[in-house]
Amino acid sequence: MAGKFLKFFTPFVKVMPEIKQPQREVTFKEKFIWTAIVLIIYLIMSNIRLYGINLEESTDYFYWLRVILASQRGTLTELGIGPIVTSGLIMQLLLGSRIINVNMADPYDRAMFTGAQKVLSVFLTIFNTIAYIMGGAFGSLSEIGIQGAFFIFLQLLFAGIIIILLDEVLQKEWGLGSGISLFIAAGVSGQIFWNCFSFISAPDKIPRGIVIAFFTVLFDGKAETHLGTLLLRGSLPSILGIFTTVGIFLIVIWFESTRVEIPLAYRGYRGFKGKYPMKLLYVSNIPVILVNALYANFLFFGQLLAGPSSTIRASNGGAIPDFWINLIGVFKVQTATGGATGNQLIPKSGLIYLFSPPMGLDAVAADPFRAIFYLFIFIFLCIMLGRVWVEVSGLAPRDIAQQIIDSKMQVPGFRSSAKIIERILKRYIPTLIILNGIIIAVLSFTADTLRALTSGTGLLIAIGIIHNYAETISKELAAAQYPGMRAMLGLD
Repeated sequence: MAGKFLKFFTPFVKVMPEIKQPQREVTFKEKFIWTAIVLIIYLIMSNIRLYGINLEESTDYFYWLRVILASQRGTLTELGIGPIVTSGLIMQLLLGSRIINVNMADPYDRAMFTGAQKVLSVFLTIFNTIAYIMGGAFGSLSEIGIQGAFFIFLQLLFAGIIIILLDEVLQKEWGLGSGISLFIAAGVSGQIFWNCFSFISAPDKIPRGIVIAFFTVLFDGKAETHLGTLLLRGSLPSILGIFTTVGIFLIVIWFESTRVEIPLAYRGYRGFKGKYPMKLLYVSNIPVILVNALYANFLFFGQLLAGPSSTIRASNGGAIPDFWINLIGVFKVQTATGGATGNQLIPKSGLIYLFSPPMGLDAVAADPFRAIFYLFIFIFLCIMLGRVWVEVSGLAPRDIAQQIIDSKMQVPGFRSSAKIIERILKRYIPTLIILNGIIIAVLSFTADTLRALTSGTGLLIAIGIIHNYAETISKELAAAQYPGMRAMLGLD
């Protein structure tokens, strides 16, 4: 039975809107259509501006999180998938660390766990919305007024509930994959498309999109002069950025396809053999997501404490001398393109500066110590958080060993014992976690340093999601052609 923690959410679960599980088999064509509808709705919401906001004089403290949260500044998707991801992470950590007792084999407990996660998402939506408004993310409270603040609150609350339901449509198997993955991949893909094909003129008087810029320069009669400038283009999309993006895409796909296989034999029938495959990227891109979420929160609080307008600075009437505050970080104010999305605070010295990725080869050349320090800390955190995730997500050797025993399999030549299989798995899994952390950290760092067409974290996440979608679609197509294979493909 569900514990006290889940029972606390029972009254809220009963009043929450819910997407019903399909009572029939949903065809691949229907799933594809529903997935497209969900994506179109989210994209439309991402382009609807919030009514009653004032972004011009505000500071976007959360721009470091935009890629991970699939959010769009100043729109109905301002919060993005943040509440869903945060609630899922909290519930997963509580379950994996045995703080809450849930029997996932019991349909009632499983339904209550899912319902509690959804209710927690709504609570976090409310909390984040209030924090945004009180923190001046949409302008000061005196400017927008109490009525304006309440209207902004309602917009973000209803938008958050709609996003939760859109994710649930896919989670309940009406569509393909999950809403979280779909929205992140769409956001990163949109950013790459924009950086390739944008016609808008950049500060160098050439179109921003690198593909459009290349052909513009090629046929303007001054190719010899301008083609060299497109190779390294500062903070703008460049030819090197295209090659970096394609190269990392191919490398990650190769790593995702590389596996270590443990031979298995079925205890019930002689001669029936199988393999337990473990990917080289054992925990995929989860560590880099967790590290960047940790970085983003560190940067967020650093901006509040050490930003130019911080109230604790002595120069702003605070009690702490600027010297000590500057050890945390010194920021320069950068206005976003067009000024419509507010200002951004870019660290230029201090501890926060060391924890922010160097963007471009020029930044690495200007301060190689910062680049090396960041890379080593990044690799260390990816490995450590990868280990933590393995322990709480059911991927530890003891959990895998028990799964093998429960499936009536054993390693040939060894006694059928969970302890023995765990000892064998411990030869591989810790090494795979370390390799996983090093590979994804280096790839993310390389993408940022060589200025790929999106952030290193966003690129790795999108590649992993696209790879998973390709596998899901291939399974669905195979199941549609051969319905008897559904159980073998893990779709039932």
